Amino acid sequence: MPPLRHAIGIVATFAGFLLALPAHAEPVDVELVLAADGSGSIDDDELALQRQGYADAVTSKEVLDVIRAGYRGAIAITYVEWGSAASQHTIVDWTVIRDEASARDFADRLVSTPRAAFGYNSISAAIDYSVNKIETNDIEGAKAVIDVSGDGPNIGGRPVQAARDDAVRRGITVNGLVIQRPGGFSSAMGGEDLVEHYKRDVTGGLGAFVMVVDETTTFGTAVRRKMVQEIAQALGAPDSLTPTALD
Repeated sequence: MPPLRHAIGIVATFAGFLLALPAHAEPVDVELVLAADGSGSIDDDELALQRQGYADAVTSKEVLDVIRAGYRGAIAITYVEWGSAASQHTIVDWTVIRDEASARDFADRLVSTPRAAFGYNSISAAIDYSVNKIETNDIEGAKAVIDVSGDGPNIGGRPVQAARDDAVRRGITVNGLVIQRPGGFSSAMGGEDLVEHYKRDVTGGLGAFVMVVDETTTFGTAVRRKMVQEIAQALGAPDSLTPTALD
């Protein structure tokens, strides 16, 4: 290629790259997808309890303190509920939270929006949907996290390990919150313990971890601890803001 045409080609390629970037991407410390189980195993009362737990966590002093400790002093959150492979739904879309007012706005919308998910347990589809939410938004986070909560194993859709691995390859951390309750579905298919299923097959990426809700820990407490840890890990926040200090 002649030098002039080669130079023009480089400029055109670079211009195309710039045009592909969000025009006004908002910088935040963390992009966090809260992907909550809304499948058939979760009744209306349990769904309301989950949502209230997340609403209370987002507006808590502990979570707001760790957000303010960040370099940008802001995170972006979206709340997704998932069921079968054909049922993933955005309940509250991306919201930048930097203070009590923005946190309360998110919480109010979360508890007032009707449920939408149906069917049973496609964690893989929930992860894929969450990855797309991260990659198509107009937000630029220093870290991206998918927070999957559920009371059962992956059943429908593609293998959950493949979805998890695709997310990790994109630099996204997948964390887990396992809901173990009396009478609930507490083991994965084949008799494997559900917590081990989440640790081995669902979670992955830098700093990934699993927390458990059971008879010793309320849902609200676990969610608050989990959100603080997820944000603190991304920010390098002081030890005084880690979950062990919240007991």
